[in-house]
Amino acid sequence: MALHWKLVIDAHNAPALADFWAAALEYEVEDPGALIERLLAAGHIGAEAVAEHNGRRIFRGYAAVRHPDDPYDEVSGVGHGRRLLFQEVPEDKPGKNRLHIDVHAGSGGLDDLVARLESLGATRVREVDNGPAGHWWIMLDPEGNEFCAA
Repeated sequence: MALHWKLVIDAHNAPALADFWAAALEYEVEDPGALIERLLAAGHIGAEAVAEHNGRRIFRGYAAVRHPDDPYDEVSGVGHGRRLLFQEVPEDKPGKNRLHIDVHAGSGGLDDLVARLESLGATRVREVDNGPAGHWWIMLDPEGNEFCAA
């Protein structure tokens, strides 16, 4: 049986990086507000575990995005499909990512995709020309994580 998974990405500012990736992938930022309210009311977490971002309560140091067409738990807001979880860590990124996301251009084409990603805060690093296989761009998200636009 296939296993469920999520990709966890270390970050300095999890909510801001989640906002970037939600916009880049056209995903939805998860809203754990109802779950947080229940946990606070039951005394399972304290106020120190909660932060506010864009007018919503979130778990301090965490934020997630999910594909808008995938199922999710309506109580917790947690996605059960394609999902990225961002968690804050104190250390800096040590070097090149060993795992990265490839963002594929839709009907607008690669130039439009790269321009949109740059408008969201991504940085173009270099173009890769793979001859007959085509070309793509190596880019950085706002925290310097490498990804490809193809």
